[in-house]
Amino acid sequence: MEPTRYAIIGAGLAGLTSAYEIRKTDPGAVIHVFEAEDRIGGKLFTVPFDSGPTDMGAEAYLALRSDATDFFTELGLADDLVSPSGLRSLVYSDGELRGLPAGGVMGIPASSDPVAHVVSAETAARIDAEATDAPSIDWEVGGDVSVGKLVTERYGAEVTDRIVSALLGGVYSCAAEDLGVRATIPQLAEALDELAEAGEKVTLSAAVRICEARRTPRDPGATPTPVFATFRHGYAQVYETLAEKSGADIHLDAFVSSVTRDLRGFHLKGPGVSTEAPYDRLIVATPAPTTAPLLREVAPAASAALKSVQLASSAVVGMRFDSDEGLPENSGVLVAIDEPGVQAKAFTFSSRKWPHIGARGGALVRASFGRFGDDALVRAEEDLLVDAALDDLQTITGFDGRAAGLSEIYVQRWFGGLPRYDETHLATVATVRAAVAEVPGLEVTGAWAGGVGVPAVIDDARAAVARVIQVG
Repeated sequence: MEPTRYAIIGAGLAGLTSAYEIRKTDPGAVIHVFEAEDRIGGKLFTVPFDSGPTDMGAEAYLALRSDATDFFTELGLADDLVSPSGLRSLVYSDGELRGLPAGGVMGIPASSDPVAHVVSAETAARIDAEATDAPSIDWEVGGDVSVGKLVTERYGAEVTDRIVSALLGGVYSCAAEDLGVRATIPQLAEALDELAEAGEKVTLSAAVRICEARRTPRDPGATPTPVFATFRHGYAQVYETLAEKSGADIHLDAFVSSVTRDLRGFHLKGPGVSTEAPYDRLIVATPAPTTAPLLREVAPAASAALKSVQLASSAVVGMRFDSDEGLPENSGVLVAIDEPGVQAKAFTFSSRKWPHIGARGGALVRASFGRFGDDALVRAEEDLLVDAALDDLQTITGFDGRAAGLSEIYVQRWFGGLPRYDETHLATVATVRAAVAEVPGLEVTGAWAGGVGVPAVIDDARAAVARVIQVG
């Protein structure tokens, strides 16, 4: 019996996870991975700073997702997982550094208590009166609305701009107005559904309280589980291990420009794609705008739907300083979206946040720029971007990076790095999945399909493989 032939387009986390899962399930399979770039890893990218490996894409994952930790353990990487220092994060708002509000859901509070130090007294009073004074939210069960619209209508623009957009911007490279509640904060949408279905008054504060009540209480005597984790030598450990264990033939600089299908299987064509033999199964693990034209011939309805997905661009400036004197003893700072004169959206004080990086000496800081619809600085010349990072860092923290001995710089631009998860996104994904399901042997996966974050991408890729292998 001839081995099953699999083609995977894209050698990012989704594509490499797919290849690994196929090898586990079908050890004799022929697996070819086609990557248009000259490296694997996609949006995971570990750079070899002189002081040690440094991630310039995703830098951590949600360790509360035990499925991801179990997966990394399966890969043999458990001993290289490291936890953060636990230092508090800050938010820069109204010209001052303030503690990042705790509790709530993605910065959305149930009362004014956790945010009173960030918002005005008028806004604090509005938050506390929302449950009684504001009318019930006209919430459609199963539907979605803009996070920014919902929070601003119920609590006011200060909560949206100073807290929620700052938090969401660091994750999604979008302002709260550009993101859907169900697409990005599904637990909050489910709580709103519950209130509406029960015929109760639907308020934002009540929904947040439901979310807070559902969190698993921590045993006072137990060791706290870190919220985040990362890898001692960077995410290169993950993507290189996946590539090795998959045993796949990985073709770099191989740009697939078209996919067709006939009775023999799937046919791939494009620069650097040398194979002409058909494939029995195909997994497309590329960003939405890349996936759309690839599906034009084999799944036209899916292709058409994907054209509506818009992308946000961002840039990360990694800076190593000889001295860390004067750098705040915090893990980082988010910048309120309404803060004038500051172009960065966040700073991560990596040498403070991660003890294994701090042990290298000096200071390592990552500056982040760019949101959906605002990528001018992402496209700026490198010198301008670095100057903006240094200037904003000094404005916000007082730390003079130039005087501290700037010894290493790396600028990574992520053009179209993340999809815009707006209030129509989940419906678009459902349309795409339904259309793809009509084509035997075809699957799609990636952050646009499964959600943002390393655990979500891994989970979606594994599910895609499980479905495609079931095809007779």
